[in-house]
Amino acid sequence: MTTEKTTFFDRRDFLKTATTAAAGFAMPRGFSLIRHNHDALIEDLSRRCFQYFWDASDPVTGICRDLIHGDPADNAKKGDEPRGSTGVTGFSLTALCIGADRKWIPREQAKDRVRRALRSYTSGFVPPIHGWFYHFNDVHTGQRWKNSEVSTSDSIWLLAGALTCRQFFHEDHEISDLATRLYNNYDFQWMTNGDGKLLSHGWNPDTGFIKFRYDKYCQLAAMYLLGIGSPSYPLPPDAWYAWGREPNSYGKFDYIGTSLLWTYQYPFAWFDFRGRREARGSKIDWFDNCRIATRAHREWCSTDLAKQFPDYTQDLWGITSSSSPHGYTAWGGPPEHAKIDGTIVPCAAAGSLMLTPDICIPALHAMKEKYGDKIWGKYGFADAFNPLTGWISTDTLGLDVGMTLLSAENLRHASVWKWFMANAEPQKAMQLAGINKI
Repeated sequence: MTTEKTTFFDRRDFLKTATTAAAGFAMPRGFSLIRHNHDALIEDLSRRCFQYFWDASDPVTGICRDLIHGDPADNAKKGDEPRGSTGVTGFSLTALCIGADRKWIPREQAKDRVRRALRSYTSGFVPPIHGWFYHFNDVHTGQRWKNSEVSTSDSIWLLAGALTCRQFFHEDHEISDLATRLYNNYDFQWMTNGDGKLLSHGWNPDTGFIKFRYDKYCQLAAMYLLGIGSPSYPLPPDAWYAWGREPNSYGKFDYIGTSLLWTYQYPFAWFDFRGRREARGSKIDWFDNCRIATRAHREWCSTDLAKQFPDYTQDLWGITSSSSPHGYTAWGGPPEHAKIDGTIVPCAAAGSLMLTPDICIPALHAMKEKYGDKIWGKYGFADAFNPLTGWISTDTLGLDVGMTLLSAENLRHASVWKWFMANAEPQKAMQLAGINKI
């Protein structure tokens, strides 16, 4: 069971100062935790993140690019690099719901882009493997990109985005039918590679199934729940309890998982775990677990890491998978997952806005106020930057701006949670897995 060795605030404190009291109490549905003087930054950041998806998704196929190069030298060298991402397309589909709802684009334009993406993934234009898809594909042709693997996790983000669209654009029968067809095609049993419960990380046409399984805490919550709720190839409800719940502890924080910070964000951007607890075993409150993990991460940055990198403070923190001077790097902690060099990744805090706004909003303000002239641009914050060396990423990564946008939207309006959870399958899956309302 997740615990935090401290008492934060009482009920009256929550009612007095919502952003601070979020540290101790679950958010009531529909209750905004943003104080008025923070609204402008989150609004501007959200709009810029949405612009990425409008610019990066192909207007003909609807497939979204994995990243956009910001360095003119990179663009000159690589030209139109049409590497699309199945997972980023899932975030893009969700972003189109947000953009239409906020009237950043006309609803009809958003629906057209959604239809094109869903047609690409249900017509065979993007080749399916037992209903699953390659991690990367060509945005123009839909074909497998180089030696890309069939990715379980990226296919799940696509499905989550499609189901979000099915509810938000409920009046559009084609979108509803295509999203339903997409879900029906996912063969979850095949992806267990004979195990029946534990999902493989993916499959490669040259080597077969990836040997690793999703058998301990990581980004797996949405995978197993969508598998359990599958209308055609369901996983058994016990699959939810088949993976390990490795305990972690840092300072006064006890929680489940020794994983990267983004794994406490992505699945929970769609599945609404607020006010729910497992009925079996340790009866874990997974939403609370994510909040505790975020607080532990911030404490780790501002205490242990600050001894070596003094730029990390209580208001300037956050490391998660991102671009780096040496390519894409899966770093973060505690515990440390890759050698930390003082880099700060804005989407670490931004992606946790829906979880811990009281520590994430000040972090975003601190980044913008101290480094905004260097790290703030067309799509919001730079993907990563290093105050010690002066390095700033020139690439914008779709997953990172996507998680920022979804988390901000859930914080402000709980919209993604509302749209996604309006689907019958996620509700059924949580019920079957025994994830019950407290």
